[in-house]
Amino acid sequence: MTISNNQRRKMKSAARLYAVQALFQMEASGQTVDQVMREFEDHRFGATYDDVEMIEGDLDTFRALMDGAVNEQAAIDQMTDRALVAKWPIARIDPTWRALFRAAGAELRQGETPPKVVISEFVAVSEAFSHDGKEPKFVNAVLDHMAREAQPEKF
Repeated sequence: MTISNNQRRKMKSAARLYAVQALFQMEASGQTVDQVMREFEDHRFGATYDDVEMIEGDLDTFRALMDGAVNEQAAIDQMTDRALVAKWPIARIDPTWRALFRAAGAELRQGETPPKVVISEFVAVSEAFSHDGKEPKFVNAVLDHMAREAQPEKF
């Protein structure tokens, strides 16, 4: 079966959401990256919750984000710290946003996806976790700073 470009884009978007959820779960539960990735790949991709079927995630995108976020966590966290206000180091922010910045940072450092696409995609992910509607603006500002550091030649 051939996958359309539109379907592939949706699967990559879903993979970004799953990566944020998986990174959050790793931090919250203390599970290893391999345990969490296996759980997501076997049970979360395409799962049905309350009669709503989740989209299949793009496996390559999911794995690349997870590997990058874990293997380059220190560098990504330092990049995130520089993008945050001095009074708000990454250790003080909500674990959901830490997970999002790590996944986005991994994709920005890989350099394959245009930074504006990465920003747009992860701002959309942030909307799923937003409580008062202000978080996406915060995420956009931090990711813009991170993108300019990771790929200055693209700006």
